[in-house]
Amino acid sequence: MQFKHAPAAVSAVFDDPNLVSFAGLVPMLRLARAAGVERLAQSWLSVPTDKGANAGAKVMALVAGMLAGADSIEDMNLLRHGGMGRLFDRVYAPSTLGSFLREFRFGHVRQLDAVSCRVLADLAGHMPLLRTRGDERVMVDLDDTIIEVHGYKKQGAGFGYSGVRGLNALLATASTTSSAPVILGQRLRQGKTGSPKGAARIVGDALATLRRMNPAGTSRPLLRADSAFYGHATIGTAINAGADVSVTVRMDPAVKAAIATIAEDAWEMIEYTDAIRDEITGQLVSKAEVAEVPFTAFRSRKNAERVEGRLVVRRIPDLNPNNVEQPTLFDTYRHHAFFTTTDKDVMDTVIADKTHRGHAIIEQIHADLKNGPLAHLPSGVFTANSAWLVLAVIAFNLTRTAGLIADQAGRLAKATTATIRRTLIHIPARLARSARRITLHLPEAWPWQNAFDRLFTATHAPPPAAAN
Repeated sequence: MQFKHAPAAVSAVFDDPNLVSFAGLVPMLRLARAAGVERLAQSWLSVPTDKGANAGAKVMALVAGMLAGADSIEDMNLLRHGGMGRLFDRVYAPSTLGSFLREFRFGHVRQLDAVSCRVLADLAGHMPLLRTRGDERVMVDLDDTIIEVHGYKKQGAGFGYSGVRGLNALLATASTTSSAPVILGQRLRQGKTGSPKGAARIVGDALATLRRMNPAGTSRPLLRADSAFYGHATIGTAINAGADVSVTVRMDPAVKAAIATIAEDAWEMIEYTDAIRDEITGQLVSKAEVAEVPFTAFRSRKNAERVEGRLVVRRIPDLNPNNVEQPTLFDTYRHHAFFTTTDKDVMDTVIADKTHRGHAIIEQIHADLKNGPLAHLPSGVFTANSAWLVLAVIAFNLTRTAGLIADQAGRLAKATTATIRRTLIHIPARLARSARRITLHLPEAWPWQNAFDRLFTATHAPPPAAAN
């Protein structure tokens, strides 16, 4: 592509009051309002002083900025241009929104948590966010990530397990094979915080939110996590809430002793990296094998707190990296084990291992958020950043719902936030007013016009008729 005009023939003037850069915010904020974002924030938040006034409108403004791509408080200025004041009411200045966030205390963040989980449950009522096939289970994934920060005035910042100075965000997501993940719960913690701290509480909250989203579900959800969350508090909370677990275990003496009892003929090859299928026998030829053995977790605790389950083990040959062509004198293996309470009739050894490896999907959510609102934690106040995380989660779940409404059977149903933002939100428009009606004139031949039309029609539909 080449520019077709001479430089002298083109000029730029910022003088049109009827242009907007984010016409997609119209259906997005209609969806947010239908899901109760403004109403719930107004009724639940009790932020003190005049800075906490009109909490619902300010939460909507912050979410709108995040939907449009803001990753700092100053970026909220992108809502204040051209015809945005004619489309939206209460377009607050960034300084007002920053002062609002800095008034938050931990209790107010928990109030915003309550708003977030109720918004998600309402969104699930508008569109089935977690579609299941038959008796398919919902996968609940738990993991934390470090959000890097700079400077010494950022409250709570520290060096955690990654060696990076930052704050620790703990997330719980839910997904199925036919549905992209949504975020059930979140918590911002100090950078030096260990991964399992507070995990039991967020697991309980996340599973309660999941029940609100899918009250008719019959299959037990499966909580997946890595070895940092292998503890009685987290696993016990999940089991008491009606979920099964699939959690990586540390190679302690009890686990090593259990692995040593597995018979050599019990190992089964699996489809793994570089696996091939034998053309004659049809069997997999792979360097990875799996087996399992019954296992009782937390044997050092009293009988009522012990958990019966299965130890599923994957082993891979441990080759000499300096001489991979020379075979070893005897076989040595690296073992990777996880503990699961799922019955073998529901999920056999091979399927259990493959399902557990799917836990990596939560890393995509971490990357998605860091490619948007969590590119920065914008305030020096820890509770303000905690509220920012919750608002980012609300915006994430809104974009996930919008993508599903706009393109239920296509790529937008599972697209990243950046893709949905680029195709459905970042649409320039010119406003025209006639007979007290505003018309958005959008670009001709917009490639995603049909998807936008579906989203716009769905969010501007009249409310359903009241039941008699």
